[in-house]
Amino acid sequence: MPRREDIKKVMIISSGPIVIGQACEFDYSGTQACKALRNLGYEIVLVNSNPATIMTDPDTADVTYIEPLNLQTMTEIIEKERPDALLPNLGGQSGLNLSSELYRTGVLEKYDVKIIGVEPDAIERGEDRIAFKETMDRLGIEMPRSNPAFSVEEAEKVADELGYPVVIRPAYTMGGTGGGMVYNVEELRTIASRGISASLVGQILVEESVLGWEELELEVVRDSKNQMITVCFIENVDAMGVHTGDSFCTAPMLTIAHELQERLQKYSYDIVKAIKVIGGTNVQFAHDPETGRVVVIEINPRTSRSSALASKATGFPIALVSSMLAGGLTLDEIPYWREGTLDKYTPWGDYVVVKFARWAFEKFEGSEDKLGTQMRAVGEAMSIGKTYKEAFQKAIRSLETGRYGLGFAKDFHKRSLDDLFDLLAEPSSERQFIMYEALRKGATVQDLYEKTYIKPWFIEQMKELVDLEEEIIKSKGQGISDDLLKQAKKDGFSDRDLAGHREISEKDSRAQRTTLGGVEGWHPGPVSGVEDAA
Repeated sequence: MPRREDIKKVMIISSGPIVIGQACEFDYSGTQACKALRNLGYEIVLVNSNPATIMTDPDTADVTYIEPLNLQTMTEIIEKERPDALLPNLGGQSGLNLSSELYRTGVLEKYDVKIIGVEPDAIERGEDRIAFKETMDRLGIEMPRSNPAFSVEEAEKVADELGYPVVIRPAYTMGGTGGGMVYNVEELRTIASRGISASLVGQILVEESVLGWEELELEVVRDSKNQMITVCFIENVDAMGVHTGDSFCTAPMLTIAHELQERLQKYSYDIVKAIKVIGGTNVQFAHDPETGRVVVIEINPRTSRSSALASKATGFPIALVSSMLAGGLTLDEIPYWREGTLDKYTPWGDYVVVKFARWAFEKFEGSEDKLGTQMRAVGEAMSIGKTYKEAFQKAIRSLETGRYGLGFAKDFHKRSLDDLFDLLAEPSSERQFIMYEALRKGATVQDLYEKTYIKPWFIEQMKELVDLEEEIIKSKGQGISDDLLKQAKKDGFSDRDLAGHREISEKDSRAQRTTLGGVEGWHPGPVSGVEDAA
């Protein structure tokens, strides 16, 4: 890493696609990066492909270019601006890929531009499927059985050896673009061809399926002294097979044993040390609850969508801190770090965070409401509650879809149990609402687990909501007891939803709740890694 005194001007590349969730991710990361580095005294040159983001506000950087992100444009800007350093891992996948291309083609060497925040070959070790697999083999960390391919014919041979289904993972793409789960050779030919075209280097990984395993993520921050912390432990409620951008998840992990979390943390630290990323890294694992087998799925050697979630969930600003670390500071010089690690395994205060994705299939002609290994979400909502049930219900209301609870969505409550199970054959944006009505019609927790691979604990929580809702509906016309109303509010039922079930006005529902002392309140959430801060 270059010496801090040798750097005066830093270039940041950040893409801003017109997709709600992704634009927010890059806005957050890039704006935080510019702010941190300017505070450290650096001059900032920002290149962004989207004029509609808050990052391109004139006050964010010293110089801002709104240009297509390609090799020719970037070469011309570098020639004109002559930055001392390039920060690649805070501008999303496009920024990372383009930085790698500038390095490989010799542009950075020609204009004497140093890369900060991540070593050039670290991008390859994290993004290139062959290099990443070699690194994991060296560390003794298991990955799903797999082999790379550069042609459809090679992919067919690998799939025959592994046995179907297999997963196609293209190298150097974002959101699983170009990849997918394939169940036969016809599907493989289509998706392998698409993946090779989507990959920056024409490379895909053909990987054994871990469909139905638990998907777990850690957000890790490392500095140049090799000091590391785990900012956030994230448990995906949806099992492997649904892209993490579409899967709804909780922080902290609610059903994962402490010893497994410690094991995942050790693996994450070993990986981040080997990849040599300075700043934030997202590490994703799959865990087979039957055998206990753990495999690493992939890492993002950059701030990602999950980093933004982890930052908001914990109060630890990953992009801001990552920028400061890339700028030459170390964790012990920043107040967000303390000896050892952050509080693990338990909520950071008395709260649970739930993230729920937002889709808009109706806006994309010909798109099918079906979730898989390619991300389909256009945004997400994050909610905070005292319990999982409360946070879950708040997340549903935050989606701005006109739904105020899980029950009675569309016509699912009018359908037979067999019809509902047919609808659950494949994951979709409506899966949680369909499961809710299936439980109302007598489906067992085990039935739904076998159909969806969602852990029984989460389905049990949903069943408790269904049972409570049924009690509220039965009280229609005869009033609701104070205890029942209190429990409903604790479990996250909205006044509007309760009013609908009781066939009274929302105003009357709110009035009864208020008389019981159930009024709006604000509770401080301790910031991870900082004492006496909220």
